[in-house]
Amino acid sequence: MNHLASRSGIDTVDRAIIRATQSGLPLTPQPYHDIGRALGAPGEEIMERMQRLLDLGVIRRIAAVPNHYALGYRANGMSVWDVRDEDVDELGRKVGELAFVSHCYCRPRHPPVWPYNLFAMLHAKTREEVEAHRQTIATLLGETCRGADVLYSTRILKKTGMRI
Repeated sequence: MNHLASRSGIDTVDRAIIRATQSGLPLTPQPYHDIGRALGAPGEEIMERMQRLLDLGVIRRIAAVPNHYALGYRANGMSVWDVRDEDVDELGRKVGELAFVSHCYCRPRHPPVWPYNLFAMLHAKTREEVEAHRQTIATLLGETCRGADVLYSTRILKKTGMRI
């Protein structure tokens, strides 16, 4: 297809797909086909174009975003860790694979106020569960961890990506 041959930029159909999906995919058995019907394109083309946009980095990911509060997970906390910089990538991958971690990433330190460089969002129904999860991570990090804390969520903020 001609639209797949061009690897530079996006066209008007790509923009229409982004606008149609930026608030979420339809909760139907064939969401890409439904989007395609609305845009006058086959569902297979929508899937191909979205894969291309992922490959180009225009779309970062396609994923379910659960409302943790609605599911009963109300003791959510961002755990922060001070680990050796040379180990942060490997350890971050391991922490990110834990079932109770929704996202994990590295950020720059801001000493002396903020010594932490590894962040992992923990979800649990109680603070005691969060603390147990935090202990699991501490054990996994072992002696590479020089300090840690947890910042508990106090309210839900509207989470949306960039809109066009």
